[in-house]
Amino acid sequence: MRIEAPLFGLGLQGKSPVVTANKLSNAYYEFQAEADGTQVAIYGTPGLTLKLDQGDTPWRGLHPFPTGSKLYGVHRGTFYDIDNAFTATARGTINTTSGRVDICDDGTNIVVVDGSEIYSYDTSTPATPIAAVADADRPTSPNTCIVQAGRVLTDEDGTGQFKGSDAYGPTAWDALDFATAESNPDNIIRMVNYRGIVVPFGAYTTEFWQNIGGSGFPYARIMGADMEHGLAARWSVAKFNGTYAFLAQNREGQVIVAMLDGYRPVRISNFELEHLINGYSNVADATGYGYMLGGHPMYQLNFSSEGKSWLYDASTQYWSELTYAGTERHRAEFGVDFLNQTIVADYENGRLYKLDPEALDDNGENISMVLRGRYIRKDKRNVRISRLELGMETGVGLISGQGSAPVAGLRVSKDGGQSYGTQTFAEIGTLGDYSARCVWKRLGVSVRGKGFVPEITITDPVRRVITDSMLIMDVA
Repeated sequence: MRIEAPLFGLGLQGKSPVVTANKLSNAYYEFQAEADGTQVAIYGTPGLTLKLDQGDTPWRGLHPFPTGSKLYGVHRGTFYDIDNAFTATARGTINTTSGRVDICDDGTNIVVVDGSEIYSYDTSTPATPIAAVADADRPTSPNTCIVQAGRVLTDEDGTGQFKGSDAYGPTAWDALDFATAESNPDNIIRMVNYRGIVVPFGAYTTEFWQNIGGSGFPYARIMGADMEHGLAARWSVAKFNGTYAFLAQNREGQVIVAMLDGYRPVRISNFELEHLINGYSNVADATGYGYMLGGHPMYQLNFSSEGKSWLYDASTQYWSELTYAGTERHRAEFGVDFLNQTIVADYENGRLYKLDPEALDDNGENISMVLRGRYIRKDKRNVRISRLELGMETGVGLISGQGSAPVAGLRVSKDGGQSYGTQTFAEIGTLGDYSARCVWKRLGVSVRGKGFVPEITITDPVRRVITDSMLIMDVA
């Protein structure tokens, strides 16, 4: 019996391997419309290209300035501007040396909040260092900041209050310029500016506020727009595909991944991922960021305590996992768009990388692309696999070194994904050898009714594009 079919299913391993054994690691799908149907191609995820190394402690926050080729950030207790050559220039200090900071701007001034102070830096006088705001009416414990209509808005930690500065004057504050998220009393975890609407996320509920103009503090809650989900992790919120993605939770403690659609959360996680994340011991330190990859809106979600990273592709609505050098945690903690590049910060040190679609490795470390397939079985009968051929872009070997003779590794399970055999290898093709065929033969017999599961691994630093697969099997 000859079967030509995609061996690699769309999704994650299920709650039990008897449901599905699927796995997609450091790869993503792309659907190609064809006259005779839709072809599914699988591409490797971008590598990491080092742009700046600031030492052995991680960056605390980054912010691209919209009207110039500057990237601003905080590393330890120093505030930096970074130019388009990735030269970092110190522009003063702040009073804390660790923990995430939030950064925003009003078009002239950069504002930094670190949980204890609010700081302002005037980009029109770059030699004047960043300084803490001295106004006695300033927020005293701000964790998050946004700018709406030129006004800086921050939370007051441990309360449901958010406060506002004067318009285009982040150093001037009025004690009466505040509002309280109180339809469902809940402390503000983080705020975002969502299409001109102020969104203060609480721990279990979320409200929506609009600028109604007039004298005094011009913000009013949008009645009937409350959301019965809050924010499970402050730094999971990320601008993504024209909206925001975030790790959401309800009062029952159930956690999902969602994105804002108007005034409601739209679930983007699936049953398999939710089963995993609701079993994690700590999700409050999760971090996320969004970026575009060749027309694919991507959202990366990291679980720091668990050492796991997941990637969501809005164009296909599928999740995959991200790994690094044998660990299940990707290096990128957060990222920003800067000069048509996605710049990401390492979670463990002071390195900034370009998330680089052309890079074949992660700053010198091999990227392990893993594809674990769907079950191959037939009416609970024994299945003998005589040949598996992987359709992929061949002839992509490097001129020298590792990758000059690239291979793909295959191991198979004959008991439905419960255990796997020894890995064997097939050639991808040296440079220019476009006739190469990635083939494995005589793969054995699956246990009756359990199913045959293939797992492909590519670690050589070469371009990875998989287009199709062919399986030849006999049924006993």
